[in-house]
Amino acid sequence: MQISARNVLTGKVKHIEEGAVNSEVIIELPGGAELVSIVTKASVARLGIAVGKQVSAVIKSSDVMLAVD
Repeated sequence: MQISARNVLTGKVKHIEEGAVNSEVIIELPGGAELVSIVTKASVARLGIAVGKQVSAVIKSSDVMLAVD
């Protein structure tokens, strides 16, 4: 896979919570941190995303938001 994005985190799918249209995919990263992504159910099926499978999360830096109290 070649991609121009520099923010790529690879881990294993820990859990998938299917909704009516979208699915919440929890990815466990090396070291135990978790990353959550919301993708369409169709994308989960098309990409063969399943618990235990290795996946890469591609994060476009202009779309990452931070918040503080």
